[in-house]
Amino acid sequence: MARDDIPVKTPGCSLCSGPAVFHDRITGRHLCREHFIADIEDRVAETIRSRNLIIPGDHVLIALSGGKDSTALLMILAHLLPSWDSVRLSAVTIDEGIAGYREDTIRSADRLVAQYGLDHATISFTELFEGTLDAFLRGREPEACSVCGILRRKALNVAAEWGKATKLATGHNLDDEAQSVFMNVLRGDLPRLVRDSGSDSQGRFIPRIKPLMFISEKEIAVYLMLHGAWTELPECPYAVHALRGEVRSILATLESHHPGTMLHLMESKAQIEAQCAGRMEEEPVRHCKECGDPCSGEICQLCKLKKTLRN
Repeated sequence: MARDDIPVKTPGCSLCSGPAVFHDRITGRHLCREHFIADIEDRVAETIRSRNLIIPGDHVLIALSGGKDSTALLMILAHLLPSWDSVRLSAVTIDEGIAGYREDTIRSADRLVAQYGLDHATISFTELFEGTLDAFLRGREPEACSVCGILRRKALNVAAEWGKATKLATGHNLDDEAQSVFMNVLRGDLPRLVRDSGSDSQGRFIPRIKPLMFISEKEIAVYLMLHGAWTELPECPYAVHALRGEVRSILATLESHHPGTMLHLMESKAQIEAQCAGRMEEEPVRHCKECGDPCSGEICQLCKLKKTLRN
C-alpha cells in the first residue's frame, strides 16, 4: 500500500467515543461536535455568572452587526435565555453607511433575528448625525476607525436608551480583547489599559458587557460552522487603515507558535488592574458643555468630532 493510501484515523473526543471536530491546543483536548458546542456555551455562561454580567430582570440589548461574532453572541445568549429568570433579549443594528459592505451584514442580521423571534431595531448614522460614514471620511480615510468608533458608541448608547435596555452586549471576543491590551501597552496608555470598559459613567450610559471575551475568534468560527450558520461576508473596507490590523497579525502568529498567548495577555491585564486598584487617581467625571454627556474634559469626543466634520 502506498504511503498516500494509508487511511488517517480521526482523533476521538476526549470526553466520549465520538469523532473529534476540534483540537484545543491549550488544554490538549479533542472535542466532538456536541462537547465542543457545550464547552463554548458553558464557558460563556460561566463568564456571565462569575462577572455578574446579567442578572434577573435585565433587558439585554445585543449590538448585532450581522458579522460572525455578534451572530454567535445572539445564538448563545438565546440558547441560555431559558435558564435565566425574567431576562429579555433584543437586538440593534447600526447602519454606518458603508457602501458595498453594510448592506450584506444588515440582511444577515435581519435573517437571524427573524429566526429567533427577537425584537430588532436598525439605527443609521444618517438618522442620528445627518450623514453616512462614507461621507464623513472623504479625504480622511486613515481616521476611519477613530471616527467610526466615536459615532458608533453614541449610536449604541442612544439605541440602548430608546429601548430601555439595562445591559448592552457586544460581540468582542478573546482576540479583540487581547489586541486591545497589546495596543494599550504599545501606546503606554496605562489608564486605558486598566479602565473598566463596562463602566456606566455614573449611571449616564447603559453598562456594556462582553460575554465572549474568553472565546477565541477561531472557536467562534467553528461554533458557527457546526450550526450551519457560517456566512462569508465582506470585510469593512476601512480596516486596512487600522493599527489593530497589524496587531492582529502579530498576535495571530504568536498564538500559533505559543498557544495561550492571548489568554496570558488577559491574565496580565487582570494582575495589573489588581495592583493598580486604589492607587491610580480616577479622573473626575465632567459633563460636556455642549451635549451633557459624561467626559474627561470640557467637551466630549463626539462634539469635538462634529465640529471637524462640518469643516
